[in-house]
Amino acid sequence: MMKWLLTIVIVVIVLGLVMPRLRQRVGSGRLPGDVEVRWRGRDYFFPFATTIVLSLLFVAVSRFL
Repeated sequence: MMKWLLTIVIVVIVLGLVMPRLRQRVGSGRLPGDVEVRWRGRDYFFPFATTIVLSLLFVAVSRFL
């Protein structure tokens, strides 16, 4: 259980760092559960819904392989 929690936290952090650049190019990260916060002049992006969707997609693909 702890390994999965740590994995999800790491994925959320990595996607939070990568998504602003990826959103400009691809247009992803606009799901209703994605949170964008502006604090002290900086934008912070927490892609919770995108992380869940991508995780479900990877699980579905891995089950069929």
